[in-house]
Amino acid sequence: MYTDHDVIILGSGCAGLTAAIYTGRAGLDTLVLESKIMGGEMVNRQMIENYPGFGHGVIGTELSQQMLEQAETFGASFENGEAVEIRDKGKFKIVKTEDESMTCKAVIIATGCHPRLLEVPGEKELAGKGVFYCATCDGAQCAGKPVVVSGGGSSSLTEALYLAQLGCKVTIVCRSQPRAEQILQDRVEENENIDLLCNTDITEILGSDWVSGVRIRDKESGEEKTLDVQGIFIRIGLIANTAFLEDTIDLTPAGQIPVNVRMETELPGVYAAGDIRIDSPKQMATAVGDGATAAMACCEYINTL
Repeated sequence: MYTDHDVIILGSGCAGLTAAIYTGRAGLDTLVLESKIMGGEMVNRQMIENYPGFGHGVIGTELSQQMLEQAETFGASFENGEAVEIRDKGKFKIVKTEDESMTCKAVIIATGCHPRLLEVPGEKELAGKGVFYCATCDGAQCAGKPVVVSGGGSSSLTEALYLAQLGCKVTIVCRSQPRAEQILQDRVEENENIDLLCNTDITEILGSDWVSGVRIRDKESGEEKTLDVQGIFIRIGLIANTAFLEDTIDLTPAGQIPVNVRMETELPGVYAAGDIRIDSPKQMATAVGDGATAAMACCEYINTL
């Protein structure tokens, strides 16, 4: 049966690019569809220290470029576009974007996640005007200035350490206690340019044309005060980019996609890999494994058609 492509991969992060390397190398006509920047979340990482094979770490943009070039070497093609619907037609699938519809024999979903919002007054109004969600992307706009980082996970502390390198005086505001890797907590504690406020809520972001302050409240005493800062970087969790699948696949309450150990969804020929699959540890190394697993299962499936 003729289709536009053998496999369409949605997303170009670790999982998507790994899948493209495998399906391309297997001789399948592979299209990678990316709604934002090629490389996915990798490009937002200034320095990746826990990816195997790089003893001194690797810059996210460099790793993503290497993976992209490797996928291209094996014949994968790339296109910017956002999938809005997947239709299962049995032996072929239809992937719809806002501009076109494409047919394929199998789909690998690796769309990743987007940042969770604080949902406080001033956040939406000042987005891009001192309110940011990625220090690697936007930290230079606040270089040398006092800033807040919201969140207590590993990504939050990593952001804080990067901003401190840019000369920022950083205050981490954490709703409870830090949950980050111990090595990151140790580095933060040793850094004179970083302060940590625990058991504290952010209640409002202040400013007109640019962030001028952040209102916080101590959860134990109820005391409120204003931090005079010129930027806030919000890293309080991720939301799966799966809303477009709500009428196609039964998602978990958190929007994740249920899969088996082969990354197979409930739909034959449709796979999910990386941060959007159920119980994902949201690590680059595991996303690579997911992408390889999904691609190998995909190749086997197509060979049965």
